[in-house]
Amino acid sequence: MDLTALDSTFWITTASILGLLVLSGFFSGSETALTAASRGKLRAAMDKGSKGAERALKITEDNERLIGSVLLGNNLVNILATSLATALFTRVFGDSGVALATLVMTLLVLIFAEVLPKTYAITNPEMAASRVSPLIAVVILVFSPMVSAVRLLVRGVLRIFGVQTDPNSHILAVREEIAGALQLGHSEGVVQKEDRDRILGALDLGDRTVEEIMLHRSAIEMIDADNDPNEILSQCLESNHTRLPVFRNDPENIIGVIHAKDLLRAMYKLIQGADAAKDGIKGFDIVNVAMKPYFVPDTTSLDDQMRQFLRRRTHFALVVDEYGALQGLITLEDILEEIVGEITDEFDPAAEHPMKKGEDGHFWIDGHMTIRDFNRATDLSLPDDEANTVAGLVIHEAQMIPTVGQVFSFHNFRFEVMGREGNRVTRLKVRPL
Repeated sequence: MDLTALDSTFWITTASILGLLVLSGFFSGSETALTAASRGKLRAAMDKGSKGAERALKITEDNERLIGSVLLGNNLVNILATSLATALFTRVFGDSGVALATLVMTLLVLIFAEVLPKTYAITNPEMAASRVSPLIAVVILVFSPMVSAVRLLVRGVLRIFGVQTDPNSHILAVREEIAGALQLGHSEGVVQKEDRDRILGALDLGDRTVEEIMLHRSAIEMIDADNDPNEILSQCLESNHTRLPVFRNDPENIIGVIHAKDLLRAMYKLIQGADAAKDGIKGFDIVNVAMKPYFVPDTTSLDDQMRQFLRRRTHFALVVDEYGALQGLITLEDILEEIVGEITDEFDPAAEHPMKKGEDGHFWIDGHMTIRDFNRATDLSLPDDEANTVAGLVIHEAQMIPTVGQVFSFHNFRFEVMGREGNRVTRLKVRPL
């Protein structure tokens, strides 16, 4: 060790290294605070008058520029501090100073410039982000031209290797952040399964179409406009539904939708009202009472359809395909059930639940049960890319209409066909492998 080297230059260099380590810690902590801070909490603080939170929100709008500026500043001070330390230790300890400087600077940077500031920042990221935002705003302003040049260079290099980057894309979308937080909270027991399903169901409305949840046309209860009025009245009274489509000649030819209240009011006037007819309801024409049918394409998203229901103040729509052929019907209740789960009332048929779990671990399900409902009820993960219902998935994978007793294994599940009517699979026994 050369003691003659401990002059004023030594102490100035030492002070410079310590100052650079403080700056490095500032950059590391700022990066952690600004990336970990909740934008929702920052906005709440901004609404209460916090200028720091307002600046932090503005800074985090462009994450790429923020992270680029902070990393540039952090690397700049770290490399400069390491270079000064190497020169200083070489001057004092000779050739062995290079190895010693590497060891000492690694420890100092790790402890005081990385772990310590990041640990502090992560304990209360919103408060830390508000405090550092004024200085980071200056750093971004100073380094912005250099960061923009680095952006262009990086994208150019990636383009050479065939990698296309979207300058407006986000590494992690907001929806994925929420979904990931809910899944993590559920796995840790903080979020209940029902709460997770409700929130995820609301988030999924924009990605799902009416075709996925509609009641198929084979299950729609309709009224023939040419039927005797007494038959129409009996059918409406016996039905579990308030609204029924009305057709003439062909079930594909929907000419209206009748509401039970409108039907009863009109028939009551013919029987008991001031304009009561002598022949009662024999001359009743349901077409005069039926509402105009509302048709929607089967590709409409559930989010858009719910808005349309609310805007039009109606709860009932008939679904058609691109050729105008009737595919099914959808109601506002169907969409709400995707969020809150099954909605039943005293008029719903006392049918069996579409799924029961056996003691041997099998699930007995109706073939028309949707894959999404199956996954939500069991917390399993059947893929729903190729089919909407479990029976549809079995038919797709089997490439045939299976017969009763046939067994299939795919997607890590075992499927046994337990019931079939015509070309429809009505009952299945499912077990995860």
